[in-house]
Amino acid sequence: MSSIERGRGFGSVLVRLLGVIIALIGLTLTIGGGQLIMLGGSPYYLIVGLMMILSGGLLALLKATGAWLYILIFIGTVIWALWEVGLNGWALVPRVIAPLVLLILVVLSFPALKREGGGGKLAFGGIGLIVVLGLISGVVVAQANKARVDSPVPAAGQGGIGDPALIKTGADWPAYGGADSAQRYSPLNQITKDNVKGLQRAWTFRTGDLPEERFGAETTPLKIGDTLYLCSARNRLFALDATTGKQKWTYDPQVADDQIPYTAACRGVTYYAQPNVDAAQPCAARIIEGTLDGRLVAVDARTGAPCAGFGTNGAVSIKTGMGDPYPGMVSITSAPVIVRGVVVTGHQVLDGQKRWNASGVIQGFDAVTGQLRFAWDMMRPDITTLPPEGQTYTPGTPNMWTTATADEALGLVFLPMGNSAADYYSGLRRPAENEYSTSLVALDVTTGKPRWHFQTVRKDVWDYDLGSQATLVDMPGGVPAVILPSKQGDLYVLDRRTGQPLHKVEERRVPQGGVEPSQRSPTQPFSLFHTLRKADLTERDMWGMSPIDQMFCRIQFRQAAYEGYFTPPTSDRHWIQYPGYNGGSDWGGVAVDPARGVIVANYNDMPNHNRLVPRAEADRLGWFSRDDPRYIEREKEAANRGGNLSKSKAEGAGDPQAGVPYAIDVNAGWRVKATGLLCKQPPYGGIRTIDLKTGRTLWDRPFGTARKNGPFGIPSMLPIEIGTPNNGGSAVTAGGLIFIAAATDDLIRAIDIETGKTVWSDVLPAGGQANPMIYEQNGRQYLVIMAGGHHFMETPEGDYVIAYALPEGGA
Repeated sequence: MSSIERGRGFGSVLVRLLGVIIALIGLTLTIGGGQLIMLGGSPYYLIVGLMMILSGGLLALLKATGAWLYILIFIGTVIWALWEVGLNGWALVPRVIAPLVLLILVVLSFPALKREGGGGKLAFGGIGLIVVLGLISGVVVAQANKARVDSPVPAAGQGGIGDPALIKTGADWPAYGGADSAQRYSPLNQITKDNVKGLQRAWTFRTGDLPEERFGAETTPLKIGDTLYLCSARNRLFALDATTGKQKWTYDPQVADDQIPYTAACRGVTYYAQPNVDAAQPCAARIIEGTLDGRLVAVDARTGAPCAGFGTNGAVSIKTGMGDPYPGMVSITSAPVIVRGVVVTGHQVLDGQKRWNASGVIQGFDAVTGQLRFAWDMMRPDITTLPPEGQTYTPGTPNMWTTATADEALGLVFLPMGNSAADYYSGLRRPAENEYSTSLVALDVTTGKPRWHFQTVRKDVWDYDLGSQATLVDMPGGVPAVILPSKQGDLYVLDRRTGQPLHKVEERRVPQGGVEPSQRSPTQPFSLFHTLRKADLTERDMWGMSPIDQMFCRIQFRQAAYEGYFTPPTSDRHWIQYPGYNGGSDWGGVAVDPARGVIVANYNDMPNHNRLVPRAEADRLGWFSRDDPRYIEREKEAANRGGNLSKSKAEGAGDPQAGVPYAIDVNAGWRVKATGLLCKQPPYGGIRTIDLKTGRTLWDRPFGTARKNGPFGIPSMLPIEIGTPNNGGSAVTAGGLIFIAAATDDLIRAIDIETGKTVWSDVLPAGGQANPMIYEQNGRQYLVIMAGGHHFMETPEGDYVIAYALPEGGA
């Protein structure tokens, strides 16, 4: 046999194999497509599946008609795809790209088929394929990288609003949000869109704190004078030289690993200088942090030595009066705030564990002595400090795990409240809990009692707890306002004296039913100022890497309970929650450019695929609370094998919710188990500017490239802005730049606030799930970001604090 004949024989084998593959794909589409039709879905998959079985069979018999049939299938697929989603680049990917790959292989099979003229057809088909592929790629790239500009961003000074006294940044960054107002704005303008490409790393500091599990530092340093102050993932405190990044001192409060809740995170610390005290006195200026084991720790800002006059050896426990909660159940992950000499703190109560978990009591301590000044237990307003002996603060009440906002002038602290314990079931909640959960509460630090509150969700069973720090602004006419972002995407603008909306909030009817129909509120409040929320999902929004997994997601969509926004939780089948609990704005909050009157908001745009699991089923699955003896025994067994039960578990994925009839199973982001891709089409995250006076969108764009994301966890390294999940906020400067990391692509960026275009970026050594900060030292402007990574965001772990600046003498 000649080599030519052997080559033809081998080619025929490959074509037969291609035919078998196409037929098997067709069989899969036929079976799934039939199921989808029975659920009321698209008939495309069944029709194409049957045609592919025929095409594959003919190819296996080396019939050219099989190839021509597949070409017709592909043409029909393109027509169907354009009819269903138009020129939406990301929506076309699963509909067209995988079929296009098969088409290339089919065209390449012509020489081996039993028909004359195959070579000419190959050339003709190849040219056509290149053109089609080029057009599709162009559409995808153009769609992915485009910022939708609705209105021009006001120039600095033209759209400006507010009181400059609220800024209080510049050379320093004295609070977690830049200043007590949490505007995350710097008036520094040395770095501009014209010179930002010259940014280079000025210094790097490593904390040495790398938790083996549940990592996610989320830290934003402070800068006061010539020193940066920050905390590591497990609450080690550091003071760094602002020019060189060299360590001045460190203090370790010795937090044990068993105290780590869902994430080892310390978002920030608080600085307090005693008024009318000699600066040379010990602890005249101090750093106060909350720890994962539920303490407030105060150290001397100059030396790092514990402040002996604060509590006991420089620490007070917030868990006194809580009934000795199990390790990890009560932790402080956010920086406390100080108003009129009172340190106000909430705490995280570990989600999903049990209905009667620790109390969400809010406490205020004297910033100098650590003495308890007040306690606000919403169920026991008669308790103003510690509960009577033998009693505890009320278990299970809503907590505040995120960062509060201080208003020194009004004597108020604004508390974004979470939900009652057992987020997804409301039947056992009491009236006060229903009144204050998922609300912004303005607490008077003089009395320790609420002055007003504003609720964003009635009887929340979606884990829509308020995660964002509220931002203070003064509106035109001098009206003191507070901007409240939310996980569901709505932004509310309230008079911070009274809580009255300054833009209309409308009550609208929402879906009813679920496992507790009598508990569901018939209406929910919708902000008419602005929402980051997108339109309700449809079957056409389902996605994947191919028609097969897209079809699988379409089947799941049709099988699930979904009536749009606020679909009630169900147990007999999954329900779709959109936005999911990480949707809209989370703990990164928003930034405000007061000179332009512009809000900068990055956001997530992902659904969750959830199911309430009956208690008996959850027990069979071994879903027990962390303090349950059965869980403790299994944790010991896992530790002996070198593992951890909660090491890789996403929040809500098999949480017991002990004490209510149902556990909860959350597929966060609604991911396909086989590929790891999300069922909803991109983008999964964006960044937007909003006119603060009108609530109008100025520009909006996807945020986050696909470089570190891909099927089966394999990074694609594609620089296309797919729009990724993002946690962590931004900082904006008078230089016209937005600085932000947050996305899962491990990049830090500078974005032109006027156009939405990225004008500079740098690759971080770990995930940048933290808010950046800006300061000046010796006439040089610095940008600082914590690159600590995050287990939930699946970004690389690190312990890097990185400072950027323009070259010395080159600004």
